[in-house]
Amino acid sequence: MTKISAIIPTLNEEIHIADAIKSVSFADEIIVIDSFSTDSTLEIAEKYNVKIIKRKFDDFSSQKNFAISQAKHSWIYILDADERVTPKVEKEILAAVNGPREYIGYYVRRTFYFCGKKVSYSGFQRDKVIRLFLKEFCSYTGLVHEKIVAKGKLGFFKNKIDHFSYRSYDHYISKMNHYAAIRAKELHQKGASVNIYHVIIKPTARFIIHYVIRLGFLDGFTGILVAKTQAYGVLTRYIKLWHLNKGTK
Repeated sequence: MTKISAIIPTLNEEIHIADAIKSVSFADEIIVIDSFSTDSTLEIAEKYNVKIIKRKFDDFSSQKNFAISQAKHSWIYILDADERVTPKVEKEILAAVNGPREYIGYYVRRTFYFCGKKVSYSGFQRDKVIRLFLKEFCSYTGLVHEKIVAKGKLGFFKNKIDHFSYRSYDHYISKMNHYAAIRAKELHQKGASVNIYHVIIKPTARFIIHYVIRLGFLDGFTGILVAKTQAYGVLTRYIKLWHLNKGTK
């Protein structure tokens, strides 16, 4: 049987960590790479047969690439703490690594939940990520909303994993602020500027994309919240960039 290393990046994930670990119990090695959580994340993780690595967070790609370099096995499954591998996807994972090698990595689609409620539209109906891959051919790039650069052919799993991304509206806002800060830093390093287009047109366009084009109105009030918060994230990104460019906080 081909062996798999599962990697779970964490920062204050006491609500999710136990279920996350259990959902990748099929893996031969489970690594929890933690950015110095201040809650009970590590205390809970220590109850399971996992390897814990503490590393100061610099950006999402560096954190994951470091964990990958520490993994014993070639096949890697990356699991965000708020994701759950379903039994059907587990079967697909095991079949992929133990069968004839057709691909060097696999996309998996996600069923998105907001405050415990399934979101069927709002742009999440097309949500997919590379989660299983051979580390020899894949690595992460990008400071936020990191992507995998794959040197080879990628396949798709038929079934979906569950994604419990935002447990409350406040949690959603806090994540948008976190992502906005990292993205603003990235843009600042590239010498990007800010104008009216970035603070008025781009946020408005983002709202329209999620609520109208991506059918968020079919998700009812939740669709409005998603579209509004996505627009807020864009606006906040450029406000933070403006402050960085001016040398203020």
